[in-house]
Amino acid sequence: MEKRILKNGLLMALAVGAAMNFTSCKPEPGGEPPVTGSSVLSGEITGNRTLSADTVYQLSGFVYVVDGATITIPAGTVIQGVKGTKAALIVERGAKIMAEGTKEKPIVFTSDQLPGQRNYGDWGGIILCGKARLNSGEAQVEGGPRSHYGGNDDQDNSGVMKYVRIEFGGVEFATDKEINGLTLCAVGSGTVIENIQCSFVKDDSFEWFGGTVNCKNLVAFRGWDDDFDTDAGFRGSVQFAVALRDKAVSDKSKSNGFESDNDADGSDNAPLNNPRFSNVSIFGPFATLADTSFIGEAYASDAAYGPYQAAMHLRRNTRLQVYNSVFAGYPVGLYIDSDKCMNSAEAGIQNKENNLVVKNCVLAGMQVNFRESVESASLTTEAYFTNAALNNKTVATNAELGIEGVFNYTKPSFLPAGNSELLSGADFSGLDAYGFETVAFRGAFGTEDWTEGWCNFDPQNTGY
Repeated sequence: MEKRILKNGLLMALAVGAAMNFTSCKPEPGGEPPVTGSSVLSGEITGNRTLSADTVYQLSGFVYVVDGATITIPAGTVIQGVKGTKAALIVERGAKIMAEGTKEKPIVFTSDQLPGQRNYGDWGGIILCGKARLNSGEAQVEGGPRSHYGGNDDQDNSGVMKYVRIEFGGVEFATDKEINGLTLCAVGSGTVIENIQCSFVKDDSFEWFGGTVNCKNLVAFRGWDDDFDTDAGFRGSVQFAVALRDKAVSDKSKSNGFESDNDADGSDNAPLNNPRFSNVSIFGPFATLADTSFIGEAYASDAAYGPYQAAMHLRRNTRLQVYNSVFAGYPVGLYIDSDKCMNSAEAGIQNKENNLVVKNCVLAGMQVNFRESVESASLTTEAYFTNAALNNKTVATNAELGIEGVFNYTKPSFLPAGNSELLSGADFSGLDAYGFETVAFRGAFGTEDWTEGWCNFDPQNTGY
């Protein structure tokens, strides 16, 4: 950990030493706990706790912000998850997080390890638990935390997260049970989630379990498993999201850009998983069709797709909807998995309400554009995607998108060139109820790079 000068002139190392016995964030009677000398966050936050941007905090173990409490995190604050403690910040039902960074001063959650020594899963991540509906009624956070989520208040407010980076999270709590970078559990529409970057996470970068929260400007960078995972009746709207994968890192369960389910059984339980995404760009693990030796063989068959699978794996009765988006560089482009999903997709051509929809989207540079696992559905995935009413398109190579430099991992360039077809062609007709901003471009970017200034694509070598 690098040393950092505090306002009072003490080195951070001395402040941490003075705080060795501070293991709780419980407030003193009648007020907030003192900030000076209290750089370790652990246990429970039971009152209103305001951090200081002049202190680097260490997050140790499961830290719970309990019902009725609020944690306020100023712009520019750095919080480091302590490796070996399975550190995670868990905002429980009825609690709030107020983490409002700025473009110039983002809030950073990262590893406590030195530059060059940080790794996937050094700590946990951030979990918000709300009172909105999910299709199981109520559930407990997976992987070890005590917290439950779910209720009947779709307008529930868990606070604000703006201009926040989450780096090197995803610790494995038990076999095949990791935490995500940002997990949104039954979070309601009163919550604000904007400008969030999840990097080097050893599970999903973002996952939603039910709820109605709306999100914008999301970045999933070099994650381990899925980029955007939606389950359990999520019904929010997400606009402007980008993902860039690392060809050397993936999950044994087969990594996807989108993974989406209604629930583990593919039931008809309501509310159905019916999120709406627009202006998404998902760049898979390989830049060119020749760059595939790491994936395995038999891309064109069901035999093996290797550690990476699909830009979109839609399964188990999901009703995900995606518009005006771009997907590039995966073994499979669109994989519709189950009769229920395919039948819903067919119905969605005429009536999008509560149905699966992929419309006005582009698949580029895939080994195989389409795959399906169905028994009695009347359509194939290709017949669905190429239906004229949906206005989708495939192109053979990533280069045809006109986005140069996107696979430069430490400084990617996401902006389309001036002659790119992606700068026009977006269609928002019939989408007024979803709250999307109307723009001309398809994919996450037009002529403005909204990641500039607050994102970090080389956190391994950043001193905090």
